[in-house]
Amino acid sequence: MRAVMEWIHELLNNVLQWVESLGYFGILIGLLIEVIPSEVVLGFGGYLVWKGDISFWGAVLFGTLGAVGQNWILYAIGRYGGRPIVEKYGKYIKIKKKHVDKAETWFNKFGAGIVFTARFVPVMRQVISIPAGMARMNFGLFTLLTALASLPWSILFIYLGKSLGENWDQIDEKAGAYVQPAILIAIALLIVYVLFKFVRARRKSV
Repeated sequence: MRAVMEWIHELLNNVLQWVESLGYFGILIGLLIEVIPSEVVLGFGGYLVWKGDISFWGAVLFGTLGAVGQNWILYAIGRYGGRPIVEKYGKYIKIKKKHVDKAETWFNKFGAGIVFTARFVPVMRQVISIPAGMARMNFGLFTLLTALASLPWSILFIYLGKSLGENWDQIDEKAGAYVQPAILIAIALLIVYVLFKFVRARRKSV
């Protein structure tokens, strides 16, 4: 077990060194392929801002682009590969069938608006892109909603990483106080969206 933990620690260090060497593009590619969690990449990006290696808004821009790019890939998997591809290869990209089932249920129940709100829910923020692709959701709307949700997420974790400086690796402890309210706000927005759809449907039926 100790050997495994040491290997993981070494892998994390190597990935972060690689991100640091590439600067903005390290953040972009790190989020695009997400070998390590996006919160870690963004938090480390904030640390690079603290060091003066990159600018805050540059890190936010490339963080948002990386998140959108990753979800484009997942959208394409859903649209052109569908469930068979997910069930066969999902384990290689850390996506489980049960998560796709849940995301598809959410998408069918709440519609396109869930693409925005699900971005603030762990695991679902990536997986929701697959049923969106399977449903052939309008790509422009999908991109817009993904970007609008990814932007504050990038700002939050880069800001926290910058604030923590050399202690950026404690970001999980610091983030909890911000992530929980973000989830509550996302749920509130979802409720407003569902009510809006309900009222609009009633007006059309009259």
